[in-house]
Amino acid sequence: MKPMGPIPPEFADQTGALMIAGRSAADWAEAGTPVFVYDPGIVAARVARFRAALPGIDLHYAIKANPLAAWLAMVAPMVDGLDVASGGELSKALVEKPAGAISFAGPGKRDAELEAAIAAGATINLESEGEAGRALAIADRTGVVPRLAVRVNPDVELKGSGMKMGGRASPFGIDAERVPTLVRHLVASGADWRGFHIYAGSQALDAEAIVATQDATLALAGRLAGAAGAMPPVVNLGGGFGVPYFANDRAVDVERIGAALSEAIAGSALQAAGTRFAIELGRWLVAEAGVYLTRVVDVKDSRGERFIVCDGGLNHQLAASGNFGTVVRRNYPIAVAGRMGEAAETTPVSVVGPLCTPLDRLGDQDALPPVEAGDLIAVFLAGAYGASASPGGFLGHPAAREVVARG
Repeated sequence: MKPMGPIPPEFADQTGALMIAGRSAADWAEAGTPVFVYDPGIVAARVARFRAALPGIDLHYAIKANPLAAWLAMVAPMVDGLDVASGGELSKALVEKPAGAISFAGPGKRDAELEAAIAAGATINLESEGEAGRALAIADRTGVVPRLAVRVNPDVELKGSGMKMGGRASPFGIDAERVPTLVRHLVASGADWRGFHIYAGSQALDAEAIVATQDATLALAGRLAGAAGAMPPVVNLGGGFGVPYFANDRAVDVERIGAALSEAIAGSALQAAGTRFAIELGRWLVAEAGVYLTRVVDVKDSRGERFIVCDGGLNHQLAASGNFGTVVRRNYPIAVAGRMGEAAETTPVSVVGPLCTPLDRLGDQDALPPVEAGDLIAVFLAGAYGASASPGGFLGHPAAREVVARG
């Protein structure tokens, strides 16, 4: 048998029928499977924890984690800002927040996207000098003062992160040594310079690594501001807070991060200049708030192995299949939704989807209670990078439903 990750604490101690936001998984699945069920109450608890641990730090939601409109409508009022990475996400964000609370990052922004962001008044996190030139030209043509920040490719990386975005050549951001020249150019152009966006990596669980990276980020922001001769109105420290997907993962110590960040900011030249600080989070806010429910269609044995065949798979939950940035495939936490807390059988089982590819595997040699056709399999940590990050059109199977629980 192969180990799986820890079931999120909101569900880990349940017995019998899995309950999500006060209703059973069977109830949520009654209208059809596969289905994602999202619980805003779990997000509210994450936000409250963040506010307590990091007072005075603005909290932004990176909507690429889960851009479902109904979900965004529930999450947006809980946070201070929204971070987007496309014109499509910008349109969704503008429904929920004023443009001044929206920042637009990502390489390869089209001119039409830049123009839409400038016209709306959203902050553009510039990824290159070329993008800066295009944004300034659009602003000159349209007569609108653009809100422009500089995304910095830092000279440090977030150690232990799942995806490193700093300390190396990168399509993301402008190399730190070239930033002061660009900032001076933006200020001289009459643009509304909004500060720095410095993102070194994501999906980190080591609080000490995050603390060290934030210390380096603050120092870098101070050096860049001094070299540019302009103090930043905002420093977006990125995010990086991970969630425990796999065996032996431990939840990140947000309180330790908050205490260290408060100490690092206190008395700094940036704080004295009135700089605001923001952290953008996606999966840490929403991943554990989602559960993917898929129904067992068949149970079959083949050459000494047992396969649980379900009506959904990597077409809806690519990340759980190990095909979304994971080098070595490891098991997400899953459960038989009607048998929470029951002892596992001695024979391991592999949970697979309906697709004609061996990659379509949600659980590999897992330990589960007895499973029969018609049962529901619950895949946890499905609130981030689930439906929208998966190849839903592959092989033409139906899309999964997405349901937001309401109080």
